[in-house]
Amino acid sequence: MTTTKPSGLAGIVAGETAICTVGHEGNSLNYRGYSVSDLAEHGTFEETAYLLIYGKLPTKTELKQYQDQLKALRGLPQNLKAMLEQIPASAHPMDVLRTGCSALGTLETEGSEHSQINIANRLMACFASMLFYWYHFSKSGRRIETQTEDASIASHFLHLLHGSVPEPIFASALDASLVLYAEHEFNASTFTARVVASTLSDFYSAITAAIGALRGPLHGGANEAAMELIESFHSADQAESGLLDLLAKKQLIMGFGHRVYKTSDPRSQVIKNWSRKLSEKNKNMSLFEISERIESIMWREKKLFPNLDFYSASAYHHLNIPTNMFTPIFVIARTSGWAAHIIEQRANNKLIRPGADYTGPAPRDWLPLDKR
Repeated sequence: MTTTKPSGLAGIVAGETAICTVGHEGNSLNYRGYSVSDLAEHGTFEETAYLLIYGKLPTKTELKQYQDQLKALRGLPQNLKAMLEQIPASAHPMDVLRTGCSALGTLETEGSEHSQINIANRLMACFASMLFYWYHFSKSGRRIETQTEDASIASHFLHLLHGSVPEPIFASALDASLVLYAEHEFNASTFTARVVASTLSDFYSAITAAIGALRGPLHGGANEAAMELIESFHSADQAESGLLDLLAKKQLIMGFGHRVYKTSDPRSQVIKNWSRKLSEKNKNMSLFEISERIESIMWREKKLFPNLDFYSASAYHHLNIPTNMFTPIFVIARTSGWAAHIIEQRANNKLIRPGADYTGPAPRDWLPLDKR
């Protein structure tokens, strides 16, 4: 009797975690027991990061101390700035963060002066600084000051990008997005981080590897692909005819469906609401209307629902964030989840080394060169 083996480890339980539950009852997502929608609606990313890394929600005093700590960690070493100046403007921003993370690991090595939690906080605080120091220098030769007084990581990100403190609604929208992207159990990048951590490698190596996994369009890069699709249409009607044509050609439509969720992505409605609010704020509903039409067609034709990446695209666009900066936002958010998993993996470590079913040739005799 032939048995079908799962592809891509689908359905395989690869370990235990107390950090996150995904997909129970088809559409739920909880961080350490708290609903992601509650965290996004009532809390901040800093509260979520604290929850994931320290294991509990902070008190008012703890939150203020944590915000001050993260604010103080935004500056960059001069050697790192010099390295960032060598990266060409043509580089993808994800490559900048991957390289910056690895480089910082050589300057502030993990050890007694830099604990794993301190490194996690440092990276969350300064990833936007790395990104926009490179961005502005590579575009115009301008060396920006990365130490801002913004209260949140979201506000800091938009401030460095646009050169001014953002309006509260824009900072709040990005902050909610960071909460939604913060954690997602054993996804590809998190599992990559845990595999690297299981070898007893350093914290920076695990995060650098995770960034590499997130760069792919089947994982973090899906929001960039979704934006390219949405922007290719000028109206909802054009989107309908164009999308039906793409489906007829059996082309993959990014931003729909999910390996874990069966009925809906619990994060999608939250970011969709923000996309609508930002569209109304900017008095431009076109992208939102196109997105809604695509959503309805994908459900009607394929019974596929939008995942977090789909409406994140139009929300980020209304924040005036360049499309190739979408996935780096994912990095900043998910570093909190990656860190929690690395810490958990190290606490009860065993080398992650799965087996494989061999499908190659049967044993063969060696043939000398003149007989091949």
